[in-house]
Amino acid sequence: MPALPVSSYFVPLLLLLGSNVFMTFAWYGHLKYKHAPLLTVILVSWGIAFFEYLLMVPANRMGSAVYSVVQLKTIQEIITLVVFAGFSAWYLGQPLKWNHYAAFVLIIGAAFLMFYEGPAAAR
Repeated sequence: MPALPVSSYFVPLLLLLGSNVFMTFAWYGHLKYKHAPLLTVILVSWGIAFFEYLLMVPANRMGSAVYSVVQLKTIQEIITLVVFAGFSAWYLGQPLKWNHYAAFVLIIGAAFLMFYEGPAAAR
């Protein structure tokens, strides 16, 4: 089986990162503008989410060539947490506390288990 280029592994991650930035703004960006009418917020959020889909769908399509679907979803969730942590502190002004960091460490541990195939896989 020929080796896949590094970009086969890396490009889906970049696309997932970009898509998560758009989706975080679509889902939570409006919280800074609570005075805006709900219908307006919904329509703007849908517009932002469109760009999220333009990145997420190709990320999953390309990523499925090198990652399992479960691995892709796990990667996406970790990226979501990283993006949201930055967004929460930078955009919403709600910095993370020690317990948030502890929870992220546990999630990263779960991600390790998702990719770990055990000693039998090394044979």
